[in-house]
Amino acid sequence: MNKKKLNSLGGLVYSTDPNFKLEDDTIQNEETLIPAQQKLRVKLETKHRAGKAVTLVEGFIGKEADKEELGKKLKSFCGTGGSVKDGEIIIQGDNRDKVLQWLLKNGYSNSKKSGA
Repeated sequence: MNKKKLNSLGGLVYSTDPNFKLEDDTIQNEETLIPAQQKLRVKLETKHRAGKAVTLVEGFIGKEADKEELGKKLKSFCGTGGSVKDGEIIIQGDNRDKVLQWLLKNGYSNSKKSGA
């Protein structure tokens, strides 16, 4: 068994309980809120990124596939790279204004800039 799979089990290797079932800690069936109900925060961050600036979009509530789709649209609009990790949409560079403009134009009315 590889190390990644062991970590996903929380260290559990063997159980003698015949009725034991692993509990899934991830929330996969969470419904995606409509854009007007999303409270997204757009901020700039440079920590732990070798001095490179990235734009973070935090606070998305919904399915991982929908978050990936939103990230893809934002990256395409900004013309940069990025990713979706740890519940955040990461866009390379300082694109706070572009991202906020796109979010407001597409119905995410509760979005705003935060932080530096």
